[in-house]
Amino acid sequence: MSAAELARLQFAATTGIHWLFVILTMGLVPIVAIMHTRAAYTRDPDKRATRERMTRFWGQLYVINYAVGIATGLVMEFQFGLSWSGLSKFAGNVFGAPLALETLIAFFAESTFLGMWIFGWGRLRRGVHVTLIWLVTLTAYASAYWIMIANGFMQHPVGYEVRGGEAYLTDFGALLTNPHALLALAHITLAALTTGGVFVTGISAFHFARGTKEIELFRSSLRLGLWIGAVASFFVIIVGDLQFPVLERTQPMKMAALENSGVAELQAQLVTEHGPADYAPPHGWLRVSMDTMTIIGNTVSTVTLIAVCLLWKDWLVRRRPLAYLMTAMIPLPFIASAGGWVFREVGRQPWLVYGELTVNDALSHVSRTSLVVSCTAFITVFVALAAVNWSLIARFARRGPHATQLGATEPLPHDVPGDGADEKQPVPTY
Repeated sequence: MSAAELARLQFAATTGIHWLFVILTMGLVPIVAIMHTRAAYTRDPDKRATRERMTRFWGQLYVINYAVGIATGLVMEFQFGLSWSGLSKFAGNVFGAPLALETLIAFFAESTFLGMWIFGWGRLRRGVHVTLIWLVTLTAYASAYWIMIANGFMQHPVGYEVRGGEAYLTDFGALLTNPHALLALAHITLAALTTGGVFVTGISAFHFARGTKEIELFRSSLRLGLWIGAVASFFVIIVGDLQFPVLERTQPMKMAALENSGVAELQAQLVTEHGPADYAPPHGWLRVSMDTMTIIGNTVSTVTLIAVCLLWKDWLVRRRPLAYLMTAMIPLPFIASAGGWVFREVGRQPWLVYGELTVNDALSHVSRTSLVVSCTAFITVFVALAAVNWSLIARFARRGPHATQLGATEPLPHDVPGDGADEKQPVPTY
């Protein structure tokens, strides 16, 4: 593999793995916030206790994913200087600010609010504690907004001028309202909510299939997750379709390569405008990634809408095969979203900043040996972190609410056999 191919593989692999953490974080945190709000303002003591335990259970899974995932985000920052110094030199004046704001929000504001929420159980007033988890939600989506602003500039550069081979920002408003950023943000927001909803539904269904005694807790979780997943998966398809007119106007070669039609004419036009090069992205990658995203997306939408109907008289959880089907669906939104990112990024090739900077021109002057070493190291670390993350999530999800340590005000029993429903659990009080 060439140096450029190694650098692209490194960034694609690390970004793809990091995205698996991000989409679950974005999808799970608003669900936890809804659960906590319902628990905090429930008058009935028994219902409040159940809803508080439910919040702590799902909140712990969210915290595990966030804690391990944040390490992947920190490591990714080094790759801009390591492999893509040409990108930083050309576009750093434009998207340096969005990236800096994303870092400040994600690694300072979001982390601070989350830490206060984690250690605030039984110590903070009810309203303050609930506000903290909503602030975590807000900062998570604000962080995603600034990332999409930077990525949107690479997809469709706006609000800038080139002086001395470098891009300078001239219209901050145009940068903030770039349709390539806003539509993509809406799309990934709905995809994240779909992912979070299917995740909560699948784990809840798994416990019903095993014959849980936590009936009310997991019934409430399953209903909330399923409704969110069903609604979000329906609208994510609609918002995805809204992006095609924008792509046809701003990235016609991507759409031509997808349909394998009109590529030669656009190739000749781009050669005239930018000089000799192959401007057609690979048709196979685009077709496979698009089909993966659309087929899985439509499948998830259809299954969740049917499952909503099966909530009547608890048919969904009384039939064990149906419960296991919902559990088996957990990986599907992750695969679909990965396909969407492949389509978005590969379709931009050979440009790194569309129409302005190619991948080869953005590559740092580093040896192939250095890239082999860094690529191997980065991918190994990221795969290890992903394995740790999912093994921890699977372990605590399988053990159920009795193993939850988040918000505990006194020692919890460990390795209690069975479901743990008969154990008397400490419940934080306000």
